[in-house]
Amino acid sequence: MRFSIITPSFRNSDWLKLCIASVADQQGVEVEHIVQDACSNDGTQEWLPQDSRVRAFIEKDEGMYDAINRGLRRATGDILAYLNCDEQYLPGALARVGEFFAQHPQVDVLFGDAILVDEHGAPLSYRRMVLPIRAHVRIVHLNTLTCATFFRRSIIDRGHFFDLRWKVIGDAAWVDDLLRERIPMATLHEPLSAFTFTGANLGASARGVVEMKALRGGAWKAALGPFLSLHHRLRKWQAGAYSPHAVDYALYTKESPNRRVSFAEPRLGFDWPHALATSAAT
Repeated sequence: MRFSIITPSFRNSDWLKLCIASVADQQGVEVEHIVQDACSNDGTQEWLPQDSRVRAFIEKDEGMYDAINRGLRRATGDILAYLNCDEQYLPGALARVGEFFAQHPQVDVLFGDAILVDEHGAPLSYRRMVLPIRAHVRIVHLNTLTCATFFRRSIIDRGHFFDLRWKVIGDAAWVDDLLRERIPMATLHEPLSAFTFTGANLGASARGVVEMKALRGGAWKAALGPFLSLHHRLRKWQAGAYSPHAVDYALYTKESPNRRVSFAEPRLGFDWPHALATSAAT
């Protein structure tokens, strides 16, 4: 299987270099890495076109989801994904994903586990995924992380691109669309990627709150939130999401951009590491 990884980029030169390195050193798979840069003026344009590890496209876009759609239309792979600049794949992640899809031809979308790390790559939290449920996605939030989400090309061939009406919650609206169409999904309870926690939470921004209200629909549906959250927590408990996990992984860091640095934690917890993101931890 050939992978196509899309990275939307805008003024994230240092993080982008680490992201690219984490895709380029994946073993045992064929992968193309498409970087859609929105004409960054932070030095990215000086080095990105010369990086032979990627297919670089520098052009104006209408935001992150437009950049992802552009990359998806250019993708040639059988398995697709998008990885933001401040995210990385763990060693062997793509080979494991390819193996899963080969063994489960009925599955079109795969959600893996992820490790939340600080800006130096140190572990903060282990995020075990459970399959999203449409009511929970629409009324509470999307519980999966895009950095560990993979899907077959058939998803795009059937027209399931990101809706450009959404600027913050486009990933939630996209998953909602797939759930409505009953696209077969599965989870892989192995850490596949690292999500760098910078303290920003777009979903908690004013724009994010407005968009979630629009996705939810009628205001009365908000009353269902506590019940859906409780149900979701029970499902996470059954999946072992609240148990500590032993992790042993390696990442590129700003201090070590050319060689992965190893990290280990025998009992990594599940808490979302920021008070402003409490709702996203449920």
